[in-house]
Amino acid sequence: MDLTRESAQYVKGVGPHRFKLLNRLGIQTIWDLLTYYPRRYEDRSQFIPIARTKVGEFHTIRGEVLVSGVRQTKTRKMSLFEIAVSDGSRIIYGVWFNQPYLKDYFRVGDKVILYGKVEVFQHLQMSSPEFEILTNDEEDSLHMGRVVPIYPLTQGLTQRPLRGIIYQSLERYLPDVKDPMPGVVVERYHPMVLARALQEVHFPTDFTQLKLARERIIFQEFFFLQMAIALRRRQITVKEGIRHQVEGKLLKDFSESLPFQWTGAQKRVIAEIAADLSSSRPMNRLLEGEVGSGKTLVAIYALLIAVQGKYQGAMMAPTEILAEQHYRTLQKWLAPLREKGWEIRVTLLTGEIAGPQKSQALAMIQMGQIHVVVGTHALIEENVRFHRLGLAVIDEQHRFGVDQRASLTRKGNHPDVLVMTATPIPRTLAMTVYGDLDISILDELPPGRKPIKSYWVEEEKRERVYRFIRQKTEEGRQVYIVYPLIEESEKVDLKAAVKMHRQLSKEIFPDLKVGLLHGKMKSLEKERVMEDFRDGVSQILVSTVVIEVGIDVPNATVMVIEHPERFGLSQLHQLRGRIGRGEHESYCILIGGVGAGFKPAPTDEVRDRLSAFVELSDGFRIAEKDLEIRGPGEFLGTRQHGLPELKLANLIRDQGILEQARGEAQQLLEQDSMLEKPENRLLRGELERLYTGKFEWALA
Repeated sequence: MDLTRESAQYVKGVGPHRFKLLNRLGIQTIWDLLTYYPRRYEDRSQFIPIARTKVGEFHTIRGEVLVSGVRQTKTRKMSLFEIAVSDGSRIIYGVWFNQPYLKDYFRVGDKVILYGKVEVFQHLQMSSPEFEILTNDEEDSLHMGRVVPIYPLTQGLTQRPLRGIIYQSLERYLPDVKDPMPGVVVERYHPMVLARALQEVHFPTDFTQLKLARERIIFQEFFFLQMAIALRRRQITVKEGIRHQVEGKLLKDFSESLPFQWTGAQKRVIAEIAADLSSSRPMNRLLEGEVGSGKTLVAIYALLIAVQGKYQGAMMAPTEILAEQHYRTLQKWLAPLREKGWEIRVTLLTGEIAGPQKSQALAMIQMGQIHVVVGTHALIEENVRFHRLGLAVIDEQHRFGVDQRASLTRKGNHPDVLVMTATPIPRTLAMTVYGDLDISILDELPPGRKPIKSYWVEEEKRERVYRFIRQKTEEGRQVYIVYPLIEESEKVDLKAAVKMHRQLSKEIFPDLKVGLLHGKMKSLEKERVMEDFRDGVSQILVSTVVIEVGIDVPNATVMVIEHPERFGLSQLHQLRGRIGRGEHESYCILIGGVGAGFKPAPTDEVRDRLSAFVELSDGFRIAEKDLEIRGPGEFLGTRQHGLPELKLANLIRDQGILEQARGEAQQLLEQDSMLEKPENRLLRGELERLYTGKFEWALA
């Protein structure tokens, strides 16, 4: 039986309704169920008395519901659902904000388990604790008296039925689990077979067996990842690429036309790129760089290497705003070359360009009359044909899927590829997720850049922030105000750009011109708004995260970010990178962060994230902190890169296992490069399943 194809709907306890709930969790097949791992465990062989819990620590307690009810808070229009729970030693309250439907879950007299952080507000309480309501069968061996798994849930599905479904799946289907790992690798690294590891990771005999089971599965996840990376690198190295001439008058004239000197980091990276381009092996390089480190200029230099050899260059960006910014930047820096007799023709291709203008551009690209094409996803449309594509530059590459990047490179004969990101990626993560890429890092900012001063203030200081904005506009500076939403939503209590734009322009700053920019606006309207802000016609720009990349207004020195808890740490740093681009002091101010005046208090995760943002300015240190807080799955979805999801493995915590898996993968491929030996056939089949459409050539 192929468990990766058998539907989970027919597992005992599932059925059509629960199957839809499981689908929300990404569970479609029986294999998905078996590999839907717990996110934590509770030792229910004994519970700590409520009286012995410590404030500020996380605890699991068991008790009886004495009272429950819903009330409205006095300070805000918020509902509050509370239960009082006692175990005989003391009473603790469970408190949930804006979840009045929970009143239908709890009844007085229910036996419950709560897990959360113990706090003291008006009394001992847990805010939004995880909960489980017990049945009368206190001796149920699946849910009590043992180490019990706790799974991620979705609304409508609670722990007990999900735990039962996974238990039934293990009981029925573990005999059908085939271990794809070569026996010699398992014996050398970890003797626990996969079926046993799956049993222990869901329902552990004890914490020692749980640790061994997790290590076995983590090793396997890393092993597959390293096999995939090795195969992808092989795919690149066997191709015959273009040998570019990396010296010449065009490149010399370009460097001499710049009004500044290349930084040391730029010189180093240009040398690395030039070495790739002069080789017959196609370049496949990742360029990481801090916001403002000069990545675009390095990319322009690389494009000119291609143009000098009579090849075309393409530069693909994820948004129209960023594509238009790159187009303007190219026009700006290439303009001085015209005075030296060079005519480098650049065109812009986005979804908004249509009709005769688009037809003419497509014809000129196909005939080779355009040297560099800048665009969005429009570049990979079927009707875009290059005369001689030599270099593809892909900016903010994490926003493109593997297939989209491959579609662009297929428009040439093994062109060189330079992918760029302004989101610094810690080297451990980069070497793993981008193990098929060579990595260049721009870790030096141009001289003269002033550090941005960052602050996190509560809602009560909003008026002071508005006074500060007015002061800066009176000094001639400009301001961004960023919101997480375009329109207000009934589901979440957040300020939104459209409504706040009206309030700011009519009530707060009626004498100033306040612009509005968001992703639902038409391209021409967005361009008009940005033009007004660039030209200083508007002093304040209210925006969503559409300004995260591609906006360069040196006179903008203040950024205010509302509801900063809604943004990731690296995303906040990206937004902050829109200011500090000129000679004036710049300021980034976060307002709020869960509740007016921080009531209710920010969660530990939010506090860690926003405090780190204020304290740190180096993008790579911020990236490391972000990775530490959110984990690699949240920080950088590996599915974007055609690589399997890491369900248990953590690239920071499990570096030792990662190194062992890398060594084993390399050793195996040295002994059986095509995985043809009988003992490797199951592994070959698993890799083909995981990488359908990506690596079949390597195993053909």
